Amino acid sequence: MPSPAPPLALFDRALLARRLDRALRAGARDAGANFLLRRAADELSERLSLVSRVFARAADVGSPGPEAALALAERAGAELTVRLAPTALSAGEGGFLRVVGDFELLPLAPQSLDLVVSLLALHHANDLPGALIQLRGALKPDGLMLAALIGGETLTELRQCLTIAESEVTGGAAPRVAPFADVRALGGLLQRAGFALPVVDSDRVVVRYPDLTALMRDLRAFGAANAMFARSRTPLRREVFARAQAIYAQKFADPDGRLRATFETLWASGWAPHASQPKPLKPGSAAMRLEDALKAAREAE
Repeated sequence: MPSPAPPLALFDRALLARRLDRALRAGARDAGANFLLRRAADELSERLSLVSRVFARAADVGSPGPEAALALAERAGAELTVRLAPTALSAGEGGFLRVVGDFELLPLAPQSLDLVVSLLALHHANDLPGALIQLRGALKPDGLMLAALIGGETLTELRQCLTIAESEVTGGAAPRVAPFADVRALGGLLQRAGFALPVVDSDRVVVRYPDLTALMRDLRAFGAANAMFARSRTPLRREVFARAQAIYAQKFADPDGRLRATFETLWASGWAPHASQPKPLKPGSAAMRLEDALKAAREAE
């Protein structure tokens, strides 16, 4: 019997861990199903290269593979890199300290790190505001948090097709694709968590599949199948799957017949507050009224 959902819990995190281990044992991720994680790791390296800071103590928190920790370990000047892995099997190998733990119960000392990163993990938090608060608390003043989360536009095509197909065939629809945050909501959560200078931006990529089966295979191989407590416990009926495939081909196929699948990654960054950081001006402290500034600009043209 599946375990009941704890109060207010959306995701079965124990199930997520078991699925991740199963995917790693099968070796399917090595065949290319982890393309989104590799893409995020490359983007992480690029973003860190633009920051003119030395992060002596860094941590990768919750990422489903070691790609982020490897990027941190290669960064010049890092004295210590910690990898907080969701399972022992996903901890990976490399020149970093490996710890198995849950980012919702962060086993890191307060103000102990200069940099915290997380790739494709925080969107499965049952308490995302609480997880962000813990990450901010683990940072030293003026420390940086940089995270990549799955965004709300991810698999929008699949969500629409499964909902329509199941409604037509059975008269109702179970949640098949998890809801994820959008840019505005995530920005508000960063502010609530106490981060200074919060920034959120979106990166979208469209991947093409020969059919719906190939898309579902990639999701299972990445350990990313539906893990909501509210999910249906019965397998998807063949009639529903066939109807979803037909709707997908009608609405989201390219001229060559391949199906489009959108994956959105939200990048969130924020700093632990520090006196040296720029501050917004107080209301009424401007040296010139906006009306006067606009008038001067027009006269100068």
